[in-house]
Amino acid sequence: MDTIGEFPGLSPRNAFFKRTIDIFLSASGLFLTWWIILLGAGVASLASGGSGFFLQKRVGKGGKLFKVVKIRTMRLSADVNTTVTTSRDVRITRIGKILRKTKIDELPQLINVLMGDMSFVGPRPDVPGFADKLCGEDRIVLKVRPGITGPATLYFRNEEQLLASQADPEKYNQEIIYPLKVKLNKKYIYEYSVWKDVCYIYKTIFP
Repeated sequence: MDTIGEFPGLSPRNAFFKRTIDIFLSASGLFLTWWIILLGAGVASLASGGSGFFLQKRVGKGGKLFKVVKIRTMRLSADVNTTVTTSRDVRITRIGKILRKTKIDELPQLINVLMGDMSFVGPRPDVPGFADKLCGEDRIVLKVRPGITGPATLYFRNEEQLLASQADPEKYNQEIIYPLKVKLNKKYIYEYSVWKDVCYIYKTIFP
């Protein structure tokens, strides 16, 4: 049973509007930026020596796994084995830094939104291992589609720089950043409104 209607603000009507906005914006976005995506992927392929697109398993609504699509910004490295990325990560290519700064690497996620794996606004989709640790009330985060942007994403807009300043980035992420993200995402779900989604999209495009 779809439990989206159990939460204040996320009524069936709002859920319909949310999905309608997702379809319209993702289709429009892909129509306008397909050439940027292909160009970015081509350049990324030359820089990384691999595929221009990066697919990674993420945890979606209901705990179901899906593959998020991004433009590749990092080289494969046998010496680095972590999902936590800082601005000083040696795996990030030169062109990758530009793609990440301009958010062009995120554009292929419009495909995920159009397919229904993601929404424009919502909690960022976690890799397996993080979402698995959610328990009790925190599991409400898995009741909605993950998003490209949202309150937690905007709050930690400079997350990679913040992590780079920490002695132990992985520990800081697990003990400080991730719990606060969960708190912000829960607040977003409980206090959901279509207007707030519009505001989050605007603040993402025009920071």
